[in-house]
Amino acid sequence: MKNKVKYNISNVHYALITTTDEGFNFGVPVPMPGAVSISLDPNGEPEAFYADGIEYYTISNNMGYDGDLEIALIPDSFRTDILKETVDANNVLIENANSETSNFAILFEFDGDKHKIRHVMYNCSAARPSLAGQTNEESREVQPETLSLSSRPLPNGLVKARTGNDTNTEAYSAWYSQVYLPVEEVGGP
Repeated sequence: MKNKVKYNISNVHYALITTTDEGFNFGVPVPMPGAVSISLDPNGEPEAFYADGIEYYTISNNMGYDGDLEIALIPDSFRTDILKETVDANNVLIENANSETSNFAILFEFDGDKHKIRHVMYNCSAARPSLAGQTNEESREVQPETLSLSSRPLPNGLVKARTGNDTNTEAYSAWYSQVYLPVEEVGGP
C-alpha cells in the first residue's frame, strides 16, 4: 500500500552530534513535542561548465537545506544540549555570548494516507530563536517559537534520509531509537 499524499508534521526529535578522531557519533534522539510546521529549502544549485560551445558538464552543488522549524515551545533540553544555554543554581536558563552551539540531527515524520513518512537531516545547526509575543485580545492565540535551521552535508556527503513505501519494517520501527545510517547494498549487478 503506497501513500498518495502527506500532511501533518509530528514526532520531531533531535540527536546531538559528537565528533571523534574516527568521524562522528549521534546521541540518542530526544523528543521535541509541539511541532507546528517545518519548511526546508534546498541550498545549492547545479552549475554548468561550458566547453566546445555547449554545456559540457554539470557540477552538482548540494549544500543541504535551509529553513525553519516552528514549534509550540522549544524544550529546555534543546536549549541546553544544542543552543548551549546553561542552568544556574536557581534553575534559570542563561544565554552566554561566548557559548558555541552544537550540531545535531533532526528526525521527524509526516502522516500519509497509508503510513508515516520518516525523515532525518544529518548535520543541522540552529540559530538562536527570536523572542516575541503579543497581548491577548478577544481570544487567546498560541504564539509558537521558530528555529532557523541549516542542514549541511556530513564529511562523508550524507545530507538526509527518508523512509519510502518499501522501507524495511525493522529500520522503520527503530527510526527514533537511534539515528538511521545507510546500510551497504547486498548483492548488485
